[in-house]
Amino acid sequence: MSDEKFANAGKAAGLQIWRVENFDLKPVAENDFGKFYVGDSYLVLSTKKCGGLLGMGSFSWDIHFWQGQETSQDEAGAVAVFSVELDDYLGGGPIEHREVQGHETDLFLSYFKSGIRYLPGGVATGFKHFDPNNWENCLYQVKGKRNVRVKKEDVEAHISAMNRGDCFILDANHDIYVYVGRGAKRMERIRAISAANMIRDQDHGGRSRVHIVDEFSDQGEVDTFFERLGSGSADEVADESSGGEDEEFEIKEQEDISLFKVWEDPSGRVTVSKVGQYPLRHAQLDSNVSGDCFVLDAGTAGLFVWIGRNSTKNEKVQAMNKAQVFLKEHKRPWWSKISRVVEGAEPAAFKQYFVDWRDQSILPSALNHVYSPNRLNAVMEEAVELPADDLRRLVKQQGPAVGFMPDQGAGHVEVWRIEDFELQPVPKETYGRFFGGDSYVVKYTGTAGGKERHVIYFWQGETSSQDERAAAAMQAVRLDDDLGGRAIQVRVVQGHEPRHFMSIFKGRMIVFLGGHHSGFRNASRDSRDDEHYGVNGARLFRVRGTCTDDVRVHQVPARTENLNSDDAFVLDTAGALFVWFGQESSPAEREAALAAARLVAPGREPQQVREGSEPDELWTALGGPGEYTYAGHHSQHAHMPARLFHCQITLRGKFRVNEVDNYSQEDLAEDDVMVLDSGDEVYVWIGDKSHAKEKELSLKMAEDYLKMSPVHRHRATIIQIKQGEEPAGFTTLFPEWDEEYWQVQPSYDDIKRQISANNPVGLSIDYDDTDY
Repeated sequence: MSDEKFANAGKAAGLQIWRVENFDLKPVAENDFGKFYVGDSYLVLSTKKCGGLLGMGSFSWDIHFWQGQETSQDEAGAVAVFSVELDDYLGGGPIEHREVQGHETDLFLSYFKSGIRYLPGGVATGFKHFDPNNWENCLYQVKGKRNVRVKKEDVEAHISAMNRGDCFILDANHDIYVYVGRGAKRMERIRAISAANMIRDQDHGGRSRVHIVDEFSDQGEVDTFFERLGSGSADEVADESSGGEDEEFEIKEQEDISLFKVWEDPSGRVTVSKVGQYPLRHAQLDSNVSGDCFVLDAGTAGLFVWIGRNSTKNEKVQAMNKAQVFLKEHKRPWWSKISRVVEGAEPAAFKQYFVDWRDQSILPSALNHVYSPNRLNAVMEEAVELPADDLRRLVKQQGPAVGFMPDQGAGHVEVWRIEDFELQPVPKETYGRFFGGDSYVVKYTGTAGGKERHVIYFWQGETSSQDERAAAAMQAVRLDDDLGGRAIQVRVVQGHEPRHFMSIFKGRMIVFLGGHHSGFRNASRDSRDDEHYGVNGARLFRVRGTCTDDVRVHQVPARTENLNSDDAFVLDTAGALFVWFGQESSPAEREAALAAARLVAPGREPQQVREGSEPDELWTALGGPGEYTYAGHHSQHAHMPARLFHCQITLRGKFRVNEVDNYSQEDLAEDDVMVLDSGDEVYVWIGDKSHAKEKELSLKMAEDYLKMSPVHRHRATIIQIKQGEEPAGFTTLFPEWDEEYWQVQPSYDDIKRQISANNPVGLSIDYDDTDY
């Protein structure tokens, strides 16, 4: 295989497809993209232009080699070798994916907006002379809402293959019928129509008529469909449950995430040994091990084969073979997903399984999950000249949910505490004072975009009861209902408060240990007999923030081990008030700590102490000198690019989640509940026409999603928003956002009328001598 075949590969953003023919590669015409013969193997290259800080004009690549169920072993091996040659041609940086018919990755399916279609035969038998007078009707089943597979039924076109929950396409030559099951949602219907248009254009040169048969069709249209099908009637179509569930990724609560080393001895015997399991560490990947590779077993998410950057070409070729040996050794399905990643070019889907993964440049990875490329460029123009330590500080100080900032926090605030499962108003003079043993509801009203906006926070203390947390969530829903259901609801867990939440309290937010009843004693320096105090009733407060307006002050047990050289602390003792500056604390944090000291102990003059110059009295109050944290991790996970997921409760009551790769605004379907995960903040987007049960369970769905995360993220901020009320922190996570999008989208009925209007007129269609 010569490089000439790849002369134009990866030079521009888009998709390129080749098919293996006689152990060579032949380009597939763009008009045939999405059509795959089950007896063949294909090579697919996706090229994306990198934006933002990653480089102007540079590209990233994903290589997929697709193997049909009836492809020969030789062709399957050949396409795997071609994928490595293409990888080398592009410099060794692409990510490779093995794709098996019927079990394709969501990323692969996302390239084909009208879905993919499986056709019988292959390069030797897949083409035949088209005879319009000897046509055999074909019935296709359409599975999936976004990542659509169009599968030709194994049996002849017959009603026994149909059910009321899916959509079906009957290709009857001059006429193509889309039969819409009653249980199909709007997005499923639209995808089925797109698939029918694809069949019309690819197989009939755009000259067939498309008809839509649904619950609104008249009896004559329904009868015509079953007449052309050759059997049955609408009453005989099987129930929705008989169609099976869509091929979507089911998340399990317990994933056995493990890391294995795979190597081959001189005799050719492949050895697999387990070197780690969750939680995995970045250092467990040893790139200095010559001739070896690593396999990350991510459970239902598939396998990742990790290759050191100095691996030979033969090692790259053999990597996938070793992974398939791994599948056999561990009795995993042969069609399990396999992706090959190269050291230094690991995707977010791989890095998420390592709890301490940190890229060399933390700022781009951190800001990429907050800003779109255009906004990121603007931010970086100001930040790129800062020293490395200041860049790290910039990332750290933003805190969780940095992207959620609907305004500057100057609006009206009301605060309630949960008592006996009801809302108890908090006195205004104590706004900003929270107790870790309680849960609260905060209603914020501001103005954005010229109209009134409401944000309802329900704050859950670290030691509050599960009942109180649930009550806070319920009361937030009730407040939202009183506002007509247009408020943004935000779940906040103690210690992970969003920047906007802190800003509305103007630097006066303090979280005390204990609950409300013990909290009054805890908040007063006159009573120091609580278990939360240190020696002689000392109180210790950790201070973080960028300035006095967004400072966060959290009380921690007054013990030396709770100090952290990355932050500033306030220590309140009976004899003195200390403000301790860690060596890595920023000037802004030190200023904020001095302001916090005045809140914690008004009327007392703080004594400033730098780390390493502590007086004996300070150590005595903390129980004596000892070890503490000299560096801090400010996030429980690596910063990742934003990812969009469709979450749903299936007919059988199972929780399923399906990632939407290459997402855009159009993937937010009105009849769905979506989850947009940007790292520390998780947005739950509720479409106007989503099912009432899905709306009711939307928060639980987000919590379940977080439970399934490869790293523990149960404290992440959850922000529930409604269609048409999206805040800027949400919209900037999309490549483009159109404020008028929902108003100009055609309805399902509009699409039906358009299809009818575009159909050819008349029954006589002149087909020329073309091979199909």
